[in-house]
Amino acid sequence: MSLPKIVLFYVFTPLADPEAVKLWQLNLAQRTGVTGRIIVSEQGINATVGGDIREVKAYVRGLREYAPFKHADVKWSDGVGEDFPRLSVKVRPELVTFDAPDLITVTENGVEGGGMHLAPHEVHELVEQRGEDVVFFDGRNRLEAQIGRFRGAVVPRAETTRDFLREIESGAYDHLKDKALVTYCTGGVRCEVLSVLLRNRGFQDVYQLDGGIVRYGEQYGNDGLWDGSLYVFDRRMHTEFSAEARSLGRCAECGEPTPRFVNCANGECRALFLCCETCTGSGVRSRCPDCVPATPAAPHPA
Repeated sequence: MSLPKIVLFYVFTPLADPEAVKLWQLNLAQRTGVTGRIIVSEQGINATVGGDIREVKAYVRGLREYAPFKHADVKWSDGVGEDFPRLSVKVRPELVTFDAPDLITVTENGVEGGGMHLAPHEVHELVEQRGEDVVFFDGRNRLEAQIGRFRGAVVPRAETTRDFLREIESGAYDHLKDKALVTYCTGGVRCEVLSVLLRNRGFQDVYQLDGGIVRYGEQYGNDGLWDGSLYVFDRRMHTEFSAEARSLGRCAECGEPTPRFVNCANGECRALFLCCETCTGSGVRSRCPDCVPATPAAPHPA
């Protein structure tokens, strides 16, 4: 019986020949049978791949044979099968596209000048010690934050990571410069860069959630400071840390809680928007609010 698994990991380390690493990764992924997205750059590697557990284990074993990636923090989760339609291995200037490659220095020890890494329990300790002085700063795009985020978090007006530098330099968050900022994202990779950008622009007391939301959810589920669902970049599109989790997202048609994103039926749009299974299945809503404004409707009966 197949047991689908997904792994998420990144390693910031200097790579002298990203093209050679790309070819090795392509060969390793094809040989072991995994699919997904792998990004290689002079800054290191960032990947999410999936397949049957035997295939994924073989891939991870091969990954660790390369010394710079030997100690990669590989995060495992359950897949649903065929979680990625294809394999993509690319070389890019940055592991995460902030459009700021010259502002980041990467050594064998990782990214220089970033925020202090805090394990999930250390985040709780910081909140207990400093209370309202602690502010969670979302390092993901606004769409991801719609269905889940840390309680009271600041969610920048960012549609993509390219928007963060502009957002930070706009002055919109300058009132937070005397706060303890805890940056967070799905697995931690975006915060490695985001925390540097914040510190370079006057935010001195900056932290980053080590292992991202994934590691936090593994430890605390929905019993901590996290509310809702986690957006993921595979066939699942979202995951929950417990059966009791209630998504913060709201259906564009009826307003009921839902973590379910669908593509707008307008071929010229295709934007993702939130729509529950009932409204999608009945055909009452197939286009996003930008294409067809919502009409008031009574919520589904309990």
